[in-house]
Amino acid sequence: MAVKSDIEIAREANKKPIQEIGAKLGIDSDSLLPFGHDKAKVSEDFIKSVQGNKDGKLILVTAINPTPAGEGKTTTTVGLGDGLNAIGKKAAICIREASLGPCFGMKGGAAGGGYAQVVPMEEMNLHFTGDFHAITSAHNLLSAMIDNHIYWGNELEIDTRRVVWRRVMDMNDRALRTITASLGGVANGFPREAGFDITVASEVMAILCLATDLDDLKKRLGDIIVAYRRDRSPVYCRDIKADGAMTVLLQQAMQPNLVQTLENNPAFVHGGPFANIAHGCNSVVATKTALKLADYVVTEAGFGADLGAEKFMNIKCRKAGIAPEAVVIVATVRAMKMNGGVAKADLNNENVDAVNKGCDNLGRHIANMKKFGVPAVVAINHFVTDTDAEVEAVKAYVASQGTEAILCKHWANGSKGTEDLANKVVEIIEGGQAQYAPLYGDDLSLFSKIETIAKEIYRADEVLADKKIRDQLKQWEEQGYGKLPVCMAKTQYSFSTDPNLRGAPTDHSLPVREVRLSAGAGFVVAICGEIMTMPGLPKVPSAEAIMLDDNGDVQGLF
Repeated sequence: MAVKSDIEIAREANKKPIQEIGAKLGIDSDSLLPFGHDKAKVSEDFIKSVQGNKDGKLILVTAINPTPAGEGKTTTTVGLGDGLNAIGKKAAICIREASLGPCFGMKGGAAGGGYAQVVPMEEMNLHFTGDFHAITSAHNLLSAMIDNHIYWGNELEIDTRRVVWRRVMDMNDRALRTITASLGGVANGFPREAGFDITVASEVMAILCLATDLDDLKKRLGDIIVAYRRDRSPVYCRDIKADGAMTVLLQQAMQPNLVQTLENNPAFVHGGPFANIAHGCNSVVATKTALKLADYVVTEAGFGADLGAEKFMNIKCRKAGIAPEAVVIVATVRAMKMNGGVAKADLNNENVDAVNKGCDNLGRHIANMKKFGVPAVVAINHFVTDTDAEVEAVKAYVASQGTEAILCKHWANGSKGTEDLANKVVEIIEGGQAQYAPLYGDDLSLFSKIETIAKEIYRADEVLADKKIRDQLKQWEEQGYGKLPVCMAKTQYSFSTDPNLRGAPTDHSLPVREVRLSAGAGFVVAICGEIMTMPGLPKVPSAEAIMLDDNGDVQGLF
C-alpha cells in the first residue's frame, strides 16, 4: 500500500467548524473573527477578559541542528499536543506562521506532517489570514514615509547616508539585498544605498511577536530607530509620525489565529520570525492567551536549540515573564547518522557506529538546556528505516547524559504515537524540577552577552569583532540600551558559523560581521559569519514543482 503524502493526509482531514474548536478552550463564537469555516482570529476583548485565569504549564519543543535528513520539530509539537489531549489533559499548541520564502525555496511547509499536522495546511503555508502581508505593508509604509520626509525638506535633518531602516518582502530574493533607491531624477527623491530583508527578519515582525497588546505595539513601533543625524543622534519612527498608521495596519494581525490539528485539538498559529536571523518564537500574545485557556501549552522555537531555544529562554521568557516547565529535544536516527558522517544517499542503511558518533550534537543540546534550569527529554522522531539497534543506541547515549529518549511514532500514528512522551512530560512537570533562569543578567555588557552565548552555547573560544563593532555596542550602552538581550544571527546548520561543520565542534571562533539595534523589539542583533537577512533561492527552488492540477488542487507545496 502506497504511503500517503502530507498534503493527501491533510486533504482528508475531518475538520470541525472553528467555533467547536474554540469552545474546547472556552472561547465563545462571538469572540472569534472567522476566516472561512476552519480558521479564526481571537478577539482582543476576549484576551483581556481571561487575564485573571491561572496559567497552565508551558512546554518548549526544540531540536538538534537541522540536517537534510529531517528532524520534525513542528510535527513533534503537534504530535505532543495531540498526545496530551489523548491522555486526558486539556492542551493547546502554539506554533509560528509559515513564510513564503522557504515554501517556494527549499524548506517546504510549516504545519507539521503525516498524522501530526495542523490544518488547513495549504492555506497556512500560503496567505493564511494575511498577517505577513500586514507586517510587510506596515514596515514598508515606514520606509516610504522616511524617504518622503527627506524629499519634502528633511526637517529632522536625517543623514541620508545613515538611514538604517531597510525595506522587506516575504520572498527569497538575493538581488534585492543591496540596491540604490530614488534614481531617475529630481522627482524621485535623493538617491541613496538601500536594501531588502525578508519579512520575517523585520523588526516589525519581532515587535508584533513580543508586544502584549495594541498600546504596547504602538509604543514599540514608535521606539524603532530609523536613521541618524550627522551628529549621530537617533531619529525614531515616532519622529516620522508613522507609528499610528502602522498600528492601524497591524490591528487585526495582532489577534492570534486559531486553527486545529488533524485530531481536532486547538492550535494557535501566530507570528513567524526565523530563529537564524531573528528570535524565532510564536507570539507572546498567543502563548500567554493559550496559557490562560489550557492546562498544558506546547510551543516550539525555530531551528536547533542553539538558536531558537536560546532566544526563547533569553529573550521571549525574559521579556514576557513566562517560563517553561519542560523541554523536548527532537532528534532522528537519520540525523544522528548524518552528523556521524553518513551521506544522505546512505541513510537507509543501518550504521550504529555513525549513530553513536553523531550523538555528540544531541549531547551538546542536552547540556545547553540544563544551563537554563529546565529539565529536558529527547523525542526520537521515528522513520520507517530506523532499526532497533540504532534506536537503542540513541536511547543509551541519552541515558548516559542523565535524561531519557522516547521513541515517537506520531507521523504515522498521530496521538497514539506520542502517548509515552506525553506521560513522561507530565511526570516531569508534576515533579516540579524546573528552575528557569536566563543564561546572563541584564547588567552584563552587550559584548559580554555575545561572548557568553558564544562560549556557553556554541563552545567558541573567542568572539571576533573589530573596533567599529565594539565601539557601536558601547555607544548603544551609553544611550541606555545596555540592558537589552542579544539576538544572534548565524547559520542554523552548525554550532559554529561554518554550515558544513556538523557534530559538536569546539576550538572555533565566532566572527561578528555587523550589529543592529532593534530598539522597538527590545534586543540587539549580532550578525555572525556569512548569514544573510535576505535569503536566496536554491539552484532548483521548490517553486518549480508547485502548481495547480486539473482539479484545481495545489500540488508540490509540501
